[in-house]
Amino acid sequence: MPHTLQKAYRLLAVSDIHGHAAGLQQLLDAAAYNPRTDQLILVGDYIDEDPQSRSTLELIRSLTREGALAVPGNMETKLLSQPEGHSAVELTFRNWLCQLPPYVEADGYLFVHAGFRPGVPLEQQTLLDMTEIRQDFWEAPLPAFAGQGIVFGHTPTFKLGAAAGKIWRSGGKIGIDTGAKHGCRLTLLDVHNGIAYSCSTESRQRYGDFRADLLE
Repeated sequence: MPHTLQKAYRLLAVSDIHGHAAGLQQLLDAAAYNPRTDQLILVGDYIDEDPQSRSTLELIRSLTREGALAVPGNMETKLLSQPEGHSAVELTFRNWLCQLPPYVEADGYLFVHAGFRPGVPLEQQTLLDMTEIRQDFWEAPLPAFAGQGIVFGHTPTFKLGAAAGKIWRSGGKIGIDTGAKHGCRLTLLDVHNGIAYSCSTESRQRYGDFRADLLE
């Protein structure tokens, strides 16, 4: 079942971490994240193809225990599709991952990993589309059920037309996958205040070049 959240003091979102747990922790510290007063929403793809990246799930699960909300990305559904018992890490996190909602609603926004299928009611959306859809979603008009907008990841924003490492916004949709997997940036978005906290994931300055930018 999806999770619906009532009004929060500060609404923070991050997507497509792809194993950069240290970068995420740095951004949370820089933003002075406080789970007692802020609502953090984690929008999928916490791991990458590298098995070592799965240690990031420990941080994500710890954050959810403190009050953060998380949805699965396609990397997590891929992990769950592997035969049960594939690895000790999978066994540790399988039940927790299976319980994650496919999307979160908070302060009038929908948070989802990849997007929604155009023309399909919210209650009929599939997990496959919500974790893997691309162009069909971000080129379509904002659906009627979207409220104030949709915050999503999955497609790096440089593929949507934004500058590398920058948030993408168009027609009520906010793309927050700023290319951490591709050596660009990992970004934590303060949704209501329009502040993007980010750090580089490029190998030569990994987690350096910290920025706190106001969205244009």
